[in-house]
Amino acid sequence: QVQLAESGGGIVQAGDSLSLSCAASGRTFNRYTMGWFRQAPGKVREFVAAISVSGGGTDYADSVKGRFTIFRDNTKNTVYLQMNSLKPEDTAVYYCAVKYGSSFGSWGQGTQVTVSS
Repeated sequence: QVQLAESGGGIVQAGDSLSLSCAASGRTFNRYTMGWFRQAPGKVREFVAAISVSGGGTDYADSVKGRFTIFRDNTKNTVYLQMNSLKPEDTAVYYCAVKYGSSFGSWGQGTQVTVSS
């Protein structure tokens, strides 16, 4: 399985931007759809965005459409999440994951994003 490590989280103010990275181990990274998820305190983990193998197809949760952009660099085995116009409700631990078949797995350790109002 692919192993993942997220980075780039931090504490920002509402309206600021932040870029998350997810580095994958293994040579099979470019065979998989990748996704970003988040989990806020007391809430279930929710889907944020996903990107196809080639990067030509993306999908976003309605709550982040127009503000977040997912992209990948298969030469660097890395998937990114550019987050703009951040809101306090974006505060969560953000995880990346690999899509195996119809479900996501190989969760990283997560990176904390805190947006203050």
